[in-house]
Amino acid sequence: MRKSKFTESQILAALKQAESGLPVNDVCRQIGVSPATFYKWRAKYGGLDASELSRMRELEEENAKLKQMYAELSLRARAMEVVIAKKF
Repeated sequence: MRKSKFTESQILAALKQAESGLPVNDVCRQIGVSPATFYKWRAKYGGLDASELSRMRELEEENAKLKQMYAELSLRARAMEVVIAKKF
C-alpha cells in the first residue's frame, strides 16, 4: 500500500480547518489534494483527536501482528495434519 505524503497530524489539521467553517475546496487547494481524498480522510479520521489517532494506530499494528500469528499457526496445523494423515 502506498504511503501518504501527509502525516496524520497534517490530515487532522486539514479536517479541523474544514470543521471550523472553511470551504472544503479551499482546504483542498491549500494542501494540494483532491476533494475525494479529503472526504476519504474525513471518513477515516473524522472526529478523532491526536490521542485517539495514536491509539487507533497501535490497535491496527496489534491486529496485523495477530493476523500474522494466526496465519503461521494455521500453516503449522495444516502441516501437522498432513504428516499425521501420511502416518496412518
